[in-house]
Amino acid sequence: MILVTGASGFVGRALLAELTRRGSVVRGAVRHAPAMPIEGATYVAGADLSPESIWGTALAGVDTVIHAAARVHVMNDTASDPLAEFRRINVAGSVNLAKQAAAAGVKRFVFISSIKVNGERNVDGRPFVSTDDPAPVDPYGISKWEAEQELGRVAAATGLQVVIIRPVLVYGPGVKANVAAMMRWLQRGVPLPLGAIHNKRSLVALGNLVDLIIMCITHPRAPGETFLVSDGEDLSTTSLLQRMAAALRVLPRLIPVPASMLRIATQILGRQDLGSRLFESLQVDIGHTRERVGWTPPISVDDALRETAEDFLRRFPR
Repeated sequence: MILVTGASGFVGRALLAELTRRGSVVRGAVRHAPAMPIEGATYVAGADLSPESIWGTALAGVDTVIHAAARVHVMNDTASDPLAEFRRINVAGSVNLAKQAAAAGVKRFVFISSIKVNGERNVDGRPFVSTDDPAPVDPYGISKWEAEQELGRVAAATGLQVVIIRPVLVYGPGVKANVAAMMRWLQRGVPLPLGAIHNKRSLVALGNLVDLIIMCITHPRAPGETFLVSDGEDLSTTSLLQRMAAALRVLPRLIPVPASMLRIATQILGRQDLGSRLFESLQVDIGHTRERVGWTPPISVDDALRETAEDFLRRFPR
């Protein structure tokens, strides 16, 4: 039996669907019963990722926990102390689950962390690797790094096999936020001053991330490891928009404004965070992931973008 936390989320739902498709016995932990449950999966509602939660019912008969639930990064956090709240949920809540999992006889705990543990951008022109000194910047990244460390201590004390996966930006059918906004701009023919951006960004298709997570459930060389994951092909912002437009079957209206001018504009507008995502490079080296568990991304960037675009067009027809 496999327990997936955050089973109604973007990654958790796709993971639940693929596990059931492959014939696994899966239970999803969710806060509220899903309106459209995955056929073949069972659910435990009322799951709350707090340090006080009791996970006995959810963990009954479980061999592996895939912990995808988290307090996620938000642009305008209303918490009075965001870092304290991230620590309460992402650190203390995760440790509470892991300790109860170990006590219940769970063998393996796959923790979905974040590339934000490594940092927000490459500062020396070198892609991130899993052995880099962590350099998280925001409360979300800090909480994920602290959770990784605490889970390592739980593993040492209990024998629980912990596997850590740090995804980059995930896209795929049902994606929201920045990727959905880009597709909406392209679909509407909005002129974008992003035709001359020469950065490099690593992305990961939802199907590729799910495939690696599933491999880590049983692979004998996965425990104790930290895996970075991407599609294995890095794109500039300009290239991403061009290939996304091709998937949407529209012509992109990209104006070649120099990145230096755009950086100044985002600084004036107080949107340095947006500028960093659009203009800076964030590449990861997945060599360790490939070598340690023999994993290769099964889905190409263009195929994944096409799948993402087709889902977007079904939901938002022109």
